[in-house]
Amino acid sequence: MKYEINRFNDGQVTAKIIESGDLDIKIRGNSYEDLFKAASIKEAWDAENSTNKNTVATLTILCLIGQRSDRRFNKGESFDLKVICKFINDMRFDKIFVLHPHSSISLALIDNSEKISHLDFVKKAFNQIGSPVLVSPDAGAYKTTHEIAKKLNADLVPSNKVRVDGAPVISIQGDVKDKECLIVDDLADGGRTFKFLAEALKCRGASKIFLYVTHGQFNYGFEELKGAINHIYCTNSFKNIKDEFVTQFKVI
Repeated sequence: MKYEINRFNDGQVTAKIIESGDLDIKIRGNSYEDLFKAASIKEAWDAENSTNKNTVATLTILCLIGQRSDRRFNKGESFDLKVICKFINDMRFDKIFVLHPHSSISLALIDNSEKISHLDFVKKAFNQIGSPVLVSPDAGAYKTTHEIAKKLNADLVPSNKVRVDGAPVISIQGDVKDKECLIVDDLADGGRTFKFLAEALKCRGASKIFLYVTHGQFNYGFEELKGAINHIYCTNSFKNIKDEFVTQFKVI
């Protein structure tokens, strides 16, 4: 199936179906505009296929916007991920694939959804480094990192972060002395937590620190990370990064 997207001078997005058939859309999904483009394409496709029950529509979201807003944090605030997922559900895709969502809440809120694993990308980083120790940065990341460690036959060191008088305190539960370490997580916005974790690992004797995140946002704090971490691995799910300090695996 082929389609085209156009934009009017006022910013309005419009879609047109050029050739009918099964619909397969892949988007970064890191902006509301991405989602609106997908909705416009799906609406046009629905109109073209209203009498054809044999066609299938799938949507792949590589970096779901608002995925960290997976609960109502404070009284009176909006539950942003719920709003976003309702918009996605209203498109009525037959299947929706989401690359390494921040939590299971995303998949619970999106109908007909399925997770795309980040295992292959972690494996690429793992092999390029040369079998480092995997480090889970917090309790939330431990389960998925533990599953990956088993599949890679890799050692795993859990860590956790608590705040004492407003300052982060990192605890590391394992031996990293003279070892290369690969921190594995879903996304990096500013990277402050990874900076503190890398410093803690070095204090425990780690020889080199590497970071893998599926979604490399790096909206701030990027230069600070360079002083704490030897190299970063990520996909280009959020944006393309041209920096020799980063190895990106192409997903779009």
